[in-house]
Amino acid sequence: MIDYQNALNAAQYDAVTSNDGAVLVVAGAGSGKTRTIVYRLAWLAEHGVDPSSILLLTFTRKAAKEMLSRANLLLGQNLSGIQGGTFHSFAFQTLKIWHPKWLKERNFSLMDASDALEAIKHCKSKLNIGQNDRSFPKSQTILGLLSKSRNKELSLSEILSHDAYQLIPYTDELEQLQRAYHSYRREQGLLDYDDLLFELEDLLLNDPRASEALHRRFQYLLVDEYQDTNLVQARLVRLLADAENNPGNCQVMAVGDEAQAIYAFRGANVRNILDFPKHFRDTRIIRLEENYRSTQPVLNIANTILAHAEESFQKILFTRKESGFPVFLHKPRDENFQADLVAKEIARLLNTYPPEEIAVLFRSGFHSYFVEACLNRMGIPFRKYGGIKYTEAAHIKDCLAFARLLLNPLDLPAFTRLASMHIGIGPKTVEKLFLQLKDNNQQALCKALKRYPELAQDLDFIAHKREEKLQCSLLINDIVEYFEPRLKIRYMDDWPSRRQGLEEIVHMASNYTNIEDFLADLVLENQDNKDDTVGKLVLSTIHSAKGLEWNAVLLIGLVEDRFPSHHARAHQEDFEEERRLMYVACTRARQELHLYVPQSIYNRAAQCNLAAEPSPFVCEIEDDASDNICACGNNVSKNFKMLSVPTQKKAPARQHTRAQTSLTSGMRCYHPIFGEGKVVKKMDATAVKVHFLRFGEKIIRIEYLNFGN
Repeated sequence: MIDYQNALNAAQYDAVTSNDGAVLVVAGAGSGKTRTIVYRLAWLAEHGVDPSSILLLTFTRKAAKEMLSRANLLLGQNLSGIQGGTFHSFAFQTLKIWHPKWLKERNFSLMDASDALEAIKHCKSKLNIGQNDRSFPKSQTILGLLSKSRNKELSLSEILSHDAYQLIPYTDELEQLQRAYHSYRREQGLLDYDDLLFELEDLLLNDPRASEALHRRFQYLLVDEYQDTNLVQARLVRLLADAENNPGNCQVMAVGDEAQAIYAFRGANVRNILDFPKHFRDTRIIRLEENYRSTQPVLNIANTILAHAEESFQKILFTRKESGFPVFLHKPRDENFQADLVAKEIARLLNTYPPEEIAVLFRSGFHSYFVEACLNRMGIPFRKYGGIKYTEAAHIKDCLAFARLLLNPLDLPAFTRLASMHIGIGPKTVEKLFLQLKDNNQQALCKALKRYPELAQDLDFIAHKREEKLQCSLLINDIVEYFEPRLKIRYMDDWPSRRQGLEEIVHMASNYTNIEDFLADLVLENQDNKDDTVGKLVLSTIHSAKGLEWNAVLLIGLVEDRFPSHHARAHQEDFEEERRLMYVACTRARQELHLYVPQSIYNRAAQCNLAAEPSPFVCEIEDDASDNICACGNNVSKNFKMLSVPTQKKAPARQHTRAQTSLTSGMRCYHPIFGEGKVVKKMDATAVKVHFLRFGEKIIRIEYLNFGN
């Protein structure tokens, strides 16, 4: 017999040996969640539970395979009878036995991603939708929107309004495609990936023989990463556990962490785990709070962030490790200095840790552009996850083709990229036009360009800018402004996010006096193309970093409108997800955590740096966990002229209370950075939308404003 008490801590032991109905294991970051599930499987088997009566549901096949393998090793026997896998694989296996009724006597086929894509193309062609419209969303984008609509269980128009407002003009056409795609699957006897879950739910609701058979077989249900379930997955768990008919004896154990629920954009719903005790009567809640990953100063920061959450299970992470480094708080004057400080810190860390044990994390992919450029100059190899390197992004290459041709009119790759943007210009035409350009055959070139007036306009623009001899930042800004209307057509599916990347390139150009040096630095990057991660630093979005850990983590861009993102201020649930994202980022660090708060962010409209407000999460850390922080200085030059961020983070309580209780549209207010403004709309109890005289509309926390009559 396994000595469970000595192998597990008290909370883990409590979870593993639980045998009295529904249990929710709230597993804090790094608290041994997988170990707990593995020992739970072993304990059930050792205590006479038939392995074939156990159903283990995970979010990846790899996770299920690993858990079952570890349980086998632990017991020294094969638990092959346990059915373990993803929700989708379980649904598929079940539907093979119990066919959906609408199929009647037919078998069904499961579509893969390429099948689904071809089906969308077929429907577009049949309905003659978007055939000659270059701005119509791509089939892959359409498929993603339809999937998101189903997983979030929202109408397509709601999805477009929230996630892809630029595609709202195509709502009617996309809804037609949605109906046609559904009919296509029914006619052909096909199920796509999302169908599996909804068809299983329909089976459990409407086929008594199937539901009774499944209830008889699966007496014990374990669900991993419950915070990542969507609405239909949570309903499936309740149906499989027979929660409605057998509420007092549901042998279901859900394991997860509401503080790591960061995938709402995929359809995950944090309410599933928060409301688990409401859905299962007499639920036991067991908190795993002992952390085996991070030092206590890092955990104290994570606890502080979580303590301000609107709703949580109120766990407090702790470790038995000896105290480690404090959390380092850096306040560089701008993003350029931030990149420089990050690179220098990495150079120091490389004396202690291998490169693959160091990670730079950020909210969005384009936030790392400056750091990438700096690492390239220093020759430090890195791998980037959750975003494209700025030198590889198609829209960046499109825009920079203009600058390259300005320097060198005979740059064939740049000319090919530029010419190929226009309808009717293929490889042969590009070759012909380029030869005329190369031979300086002006007469033939002018005649040819009459057929392609938009390309002629591009070349005239480039020639004009060549004569102007502008400073680098002004030149890149003019190119971006010229290119931007084309961006909206060429990348209709996601141009708003791509535009942010272009603005970052304009910002980067502001550090160069001439275009030659700027373009050279963009090209001169490490040429090591090996796929392995050994010997390479990690750059990653926080979403892509979940489930991973490093000895040293450097978290950059901790300012308002970056982290939390500017979209998050409009809805409280979005802001709370940003908080959880911050918690996930901090708990990736084992030994060292570095937080970077730039004092200013480049504003393209003003063409200069404007003071940035620190992230509210940083303010909470400074207020409530200052003993765990080592402030590394502001790194702000005395001669640097900008409006400074006020050290007084919060307005007096009297003003804050008045603002919350008597805020009205049109009320005048003052912000220490943006100046005078008027309240446009109250967003929630903590923030308002304000129109500032010089800076337009912004969403601002009430505590940063002073109000007048």
